[in-house]
Amino acid sequence: MRKDDKIIIVGAGMCGTLLAVRLAQRGFKIALYEKRWDMRKKQIDAGRSINLALSDRGLMALDSANLKEAVMENCIPMRGRMIHPVSGEPFLSPYSGRSEDYINSVSRPGLNMTLLDAAENYNNIELIFDADVTDVDLKTAKIHYRNAEGTLQSDEGQLVIGTDGAGSVVRRSMMRHTSELLFNYSQDFLRHGYKELSILPTPEGGWQIEKEVLHIWPRGDFMVIALPNLDGSFTLTMFHPFDTEIGFNNLDSKEKIAGLFEEYYPSLLPYIPHLQEEYAENPVGTLGTIKCYPWQAFGKGLLMGDAAHAIVPFYGQGMNSSLEDVRVFDEILEVEGTDWKKVFTLFQEARKKNADAIADLAIDNFYEMRDYVDDMAFIRKRKIEMQLEQEFQEYYSKYSLVTFRPELSYYEAMRLGRLQDKLLLSLCKDNGCEDMPLVDIFNQLKAIEIE
Repeated sequence: MRKDDKIIIVGAGMCGTLLAVRLAQRGFKIALYEKRWDMRKKQIDAGRSINLALSDRGLMALDSANLKEAVMENCIPMRGRMIHPVSGEPFLSPYSGRSEDYINSVSRPGLNMTLLDAAENYNNIELIFDADVTDVDLKTAKIHYRNAEGTLQSDEGQLVIGTDGAGSVVRRSMMRHTSELLFNYSQDFLRHGYKELSILPTPEGGWQIEKEVLHIWPRGDFMVIALPNLDGSFTLTMFHPFDTEIGFNNLDSKEKIAGLFEEYYPSLLPYIPHLQEEYAENPVGTLGTIKCYPWQAFGKGLLMGDAAHAIVPFYGQGMNSSLEDVRVFDEILEVEGTDWKKVFTLFQEARKKNADAIADLAIDNFYEMRDYVDDMAFIRKRKIEMQLEQEFQEYYSKYSLVTFRPELSYYEAMRLGRLQDKLLLSLCKDNGCEDMPLVDIFNQLKAIEIE
């Protein structure tokens, strides 16, 4: 393939736009298609913005395209979880015992617009908005789409890469070749959904609650979280079941909504006087995991990001894992050159088990965040983890392995982290870890790492 040949990328979200930029930096000609309008000119739908937690894996990928600095200008550091019990005072659970380890709250549309601005600076990237791709011929790398006027058009390149999210049309096109590709696909929904609310800024433009943390109101089977925004507001997200008395399907009157918050979120109520209006206006979203394989077809088509591996948001790694896809793909391309079938095959082999690992960890963290963050054994475990990270620089908890060790694969972080969790929870049960010397715990953890 010559560099003046065209690569078609379907989907101009974070993954697709970063991929376009990085490939353009390598000299390739890119056509980047997006179903929706240019978000820099028209606001996104209300209630579907979920703030993102940008951590080291995503930053490492952005840095590979020289975009880290521009993105970090619009981030707010979050150094831990602020837990808000039903009764009692809030308490902080740090993400790490190392002061330099933190995650960043970033606006989804804000980050996407920064990447689009970067893409627009390259003459070898063509941005095509309001282009609803309806079909992909994977054997010829040809797409068919409807433009803003509804006219059916087509385009052809040498490759088609689908970064078009959980509802990927490129993936659906692969599914038409199930027998040829031996294509497997699964989609698993949580019986929970989400709804966005907000805490508004103070009249002076400040933050009404602690700024540099991720706030959680855990309530067993459900919870609310809050992430800070640059304008002084917080994006709140309710994660509730669809059914049961406190489920979205049952919260069908102002009285029920008010009653729910008075009973379960009384400390939050003073900050959301506009609760009823936002609750009525904003939709309920679904939460699911998508797994599929293979991710490539005929050496002409490839899936990347959520199109290949959509996950639930509870480890804050969905966007980070998609950006990491771009970095890993770029590193393979650097070594293999434009033997695209080989590049695609090596990419899916490198990423599939890691994508499955972070998908499973995200489900685990959903139960941890809603059920265990105020559990005494879990609190003891987190305290020991913080002490270990402060005392022994080489120790990383499971959360830190995933979030702050981008050179470590998700799969290895999961494997080692689960072994650590199992040991620490057994030690912390019934207060059994209180009298153990820290060095003894550390040595036990190192032993399981070696096994």
